[in-house]
Amino acid sequence: MKSITVMFFILSATLFLVTCKYIFDLKRPGVYPPKQVLKKRVAALAGGGGICLLIAFILSFF
Repeated sequence: MKSITVMFFILSATLFLVTCKYIFDLKRPGVYPPKQVLKKRVAALAGGGGICLLIAFILSFF
């Protein structure tokens, strides 16, 4: 159970790091994927990271 919890923590950290990269890309002018696409990716990755973090916290208490 401990390894699954660690895996979810690592997955959530990775998703949040990629979210930060896309947020920084949103600030740059002339980036290739349109800003609307980047905003959707940011929302999806942040949501996935939040869910993985929540699952990791729940599993860590058991």
